[in-house]
Amino acid sequence: MNRSKSTAAKLKGQAKNTVKNAAKPRRAVAVLPRRQLRVPRAGLYEQAATRLRLLIVRGDLAPGQQLLETDLSDALGVSRTPLREALKQLASEGLVELRLNRSTIVTPLRRDELIELFEALSGIERCAAELAATRMVARDLEQLEAMQERIEWHHDHGEMRDYFEVNQQIHRAIVGFARNGVLKATHHVLLPRAERARFFGLSVLGRWDESVRDHQEILDAFKARDADRAGQLLGQHVRRTGEVVAGTLPVHTDAAGSVKAPSNVRATVKRKAGL
Repeated sequence: MNRSKSTAAKLKGQAKNTVKNAAKPRRAVAVLPRRQLRVPRAGLYEQAATRLRLLIVRGDLAPGQQLLETDLSDALGVSRTPLREALKQLASEGLVELRLNRSTIVTPLRRDELIELFEALSGIERCAAELAATRMVARDLEQLEAMQERIEWHHDHGEMRDYFEVNQQIHRAIVGFARNGVLKATHHVLLPRAERARFFGLSVLGRWDESVRDHQEILDAFKARDADRAGQLLGQHVRRTGEVVAGTLPVHTDAAGSVKAPSNVRATVKRKAGL
């Protein structure tokens, strides 16, 4: 009789443990929706980073300009947490500099760094062009031809910003047509830092016209499947951009940059971002 009671007690205890263990996975599943609530926050900082990146690349936020968190938070309509995440992202791209005292500035355009950047970018895009010339398919050439027509149209109508967007698409497309993952990844890392210099370079007297001609010659080389010429022309084109922009900068630039920046960051961000 006692043995039966003991056995029954053991079975009852095992049953309780089984119920407890069975309940645990249900709790884990139940908290999943809460974790998913973090996704919008990540999207928020990415949106903030995208808007600020555009303003920096186009020069609306000038090199060396101080960025106050209170102004940016108000202008973008986000709290400081996603804003700081956005600034960290832009810092990793070399577009802003985070200071020890927590103030942030738009990274100045420094002559020596710019020359080195475009030397590296020139080598990458030259190599990509050489590979692309032999690996492109008919559809790739058709895309380049269509984009060439678009930049010529924007140039003829004086639409620099639209021209710049398509111009960037052309450079990214050529690297993509090389079908080399390492080249593409390396190019992706350097591109954000180069974009604003490229945009600034178009405003230098004569460079915009020169750029259109360069792109037509590069396209002709691709059509001819001339890898050496395509690589040489694109490499020279990229290096020339760096030289043009570097030529407008002083040999020595202080840490804060030498550009006189707009004083009202909040108004600039709201106006340019369409907020």
